[in-house]
Amino acid sequence: MENLVSTLNSIIWSPALVFLCLAAGLFYSILTRFAQVRHFKEMVKLLLSPNESSKGISSFQALAVTLSGRVGVGNIAGVAAAIGFGGPGAVFWMWVVAFLGASTAYAESTLGQIYKVEENGQYRGGPAYYFEKALGQKWLAIVFAISAIIACGIFLPGIQANAVGQAVTQVFGDGNLVTTDYGDVGSHKLIALAVILIVLGFIIFGGIRRIANFTQIVVPFMALAYIIMALVIVFLNLNQVPGIFAMIVSDAFTAQAGFGAAIGWGVKRGIYSNEAGQGTGPHASSAAEVDHPSQQGLVQAFSVYVDTLFVCTATALMILITQQYNIVAETSGALILQNVDAATEVASPAFTQLALSSVFGGFGQGFVGIAIFFFAFTTILAYYYIAETNVAYLNRYIKNRFSLFIVKVVIMFMVAYGMVNSSGYIWNLGDIGVGLMAWINILGILAIFFVAKPAIMCLRDYEEQKKAGGPIIFDPVKLGIKKADFWEKRIAKQRAEGSVAPAAPETDKE
Repeated sequence: MENLVSTLNSIIWSPALVFLCLAAGLFYSILTRFAQVRHFKEMVKLLLSPNESSKGISSFQALAVTLSGRVGVGNIAGVAAAIGFGGPGAVFWMWVVAFLGASTAYAESTLGQIYKVEENGQYRGGPAYYFEKALGQKWLAIVFAISAIIACGIFLPGIQANAVGQAVTQVFGDGNLVTTDYGDVGSHKLIALAVILIVLGFIIFGGIRRIANFTQIVVPFMALAYIIMALVIVFLNLNQVPGIFAMIVSDAFTAQAGFGAAIGWGVKRGIYSNEAGQGTGPHASSAAEVDHPSQQGLVQAFSVYVDTLFVCTATALMILITQQYNIVAETSGALILQNVDAATEVASPAFTQLALSSVFGGFGQGFVGIAIFFFAFTTILAYYYIAETNVAYLNRYIKNRFSLFIVKVVIMFMVAYGMVNSSGYIWNLGDIGVGLMAWINILGILAIFFVAKPAIMCLRDYEEQKKAGGPIIFDPVKLGIKKADFWEKRIAKQRAEGSVAPAAPETDKE
């Protein structure tokens, strides 16, 4: 089974997907005239927007839910794996993916907002919805919805749980060994699993509001605390920082692990971490209450920066400054560079824990364990919400009232499964899930551009309104964007109430 999973992973994550991700980011960066740079100030301003309703969440809450998916084990164990298999140069390619991917995140999240719907008193949206409406390809929407449910409901939760188990073992040891069908499992790991399942069950049965309320508190606090710990290490080793950055850049092109390994692992772990182009971000962004779709698109572009340029870089600097890492050839397992015990698990939080413990002692290891617990837990919540949204989409056609309950049970089972299995196998499963969604979503949003260009038209409209200084509204009919039913009804209602000026009459073109 593990060999099959590994083979599928290598097929899906072929060089074609790596370059497709980079090309899509560059494509939308050029089309938006690098909005991720031009509108950085606007991104920060929009974060503080208080808009919220009984049907939608605020921009900050949507960001928190999205970041709960983006800021997770990928930032701690994923960065360690990228360095361990791709060398320091992999970090450079993670930066490239983040910079270019911010524009992809803008495009997909704006599309999510444009084509969102209101169902059962909640806003819903995502790739399945915009594939059906913008492309008119219901089959593609269904394929994505199924792949998202499989990825986020089956493949990905196990990675988060596995990392929690690894971190708990690193901090507290195994405890008493318990014999299971998956081998001997430490009692400390099983206790952590029980805690996760109890709290997870309570929250996922409470819906998006309970998820949003939890993540908007936990995610910013843990991310900030984690970055502060990294800054302390950087401050204590300021003289090394220029050399570390130089090493990252030089190794990106003359990699110790090979150029293919550096760019491959950098892009793969970058996309797993920041999710730009993966199609996960639009789900939470569609639930946001905003005045214009581009507002949430810009907020989600900023979330990519938070994830990779801040949190992932913090992890990389800690590991590289303290030299608590090895570089291993992925295929042969041979050590290319050894700084720590050769038995140290590469695809785990171990390098990060060793880095922090080398400066802060036992507190450092414990802190990483706590950080991983919360990062992983909130990421599992985000995965659940994505799976739930796609189940809701399919239920428009299938009408199975038990489907959502089944997804909840399956996610909880996969959390347990991931906790007790080997990390390499679980990470390969997760990569398959990420790769499947990325292939479908990136090709889809590129196709949407050539069909209708809605995300770009939306950005220009927003920029023009900001420049004019008037109230921000979104009128899809005026822009020629079709099937944006939610926004058409909204603008019609606003005009009926007199809160928005009537549409300008069309001139007679004779």
